[in-house]
Amino acid sequence: MSVLKEGELKLSEYQLKLGQWINGSPRHIRALRAASVLALPQWSLAAGFVRNLAWDRLHGTDITPFTDIDLIYFDPSDLSRETERHFEAELRVLAPEYPWSVKNQARMHLKNGDKPYSSMLDAMGYWPEKETAIAVSLSPDGAAMGDNSLISEGETIVFSSAFGLESLFQLQLTHNPKRPLTLFNHRVRTKGWLDTYPRLQISAHKP
Repeated sequence: MSVLKEGELKLSEYQLKLGQWINGSPRHIRALRAASVLALPQWSLAAGFVRNLAWDRLHGTDITPFTDIDLIYFDPSDLSRETERHFEAELRVLAPEYPWSVKNQARMHLKNGDKPYSSMLDAMGYWPEKETAIAVSLSPDGAAMGDNSLISEGETIVFSSAFGLESLFQLQLTHNPKRPLTLFNHRVRTKGWLDTYPRLQISAHKP
């Protein structure tokens, strides 16, 4: 029997808690199931879909409305924006009540001026806030590998995170030094996170 180290145990507990929160939110489950129909390579629902749910629960408030739902995937064979729009249209048929946004992370290095990303998780490692770089997907029961999975009605909830989950649960909002501090500050200001979630603590690297 393998023994979990302390950090691994914390990560497992964080995953368990996130899974419980997702299972307790019918609109999150419905969105995940709609996204899973497309079966895109390395797909996940990311950013505010997970981050805001955790902040809502940790603040003891109602779940805030979706301003958008970010479906990300990784397909270097097709970098066209038109393909992303096609998938958005499909999702609007499957779940028209949701504000879908689809982005192929294999093309985002072109927009960001980075070297090509090697995977969805690699791309997430360049996002402006570390707590935003957390994603969740569904796999058929038994298809997921490792300790990242939680079972939900015959499906497997799979979490992906570029920086871990600890800072999310510590209510930190952390600048990713791979992105300009000015961009981080602009997003903090314009998205109103500190107004909605007053217990957040900013952690920013100086340029």
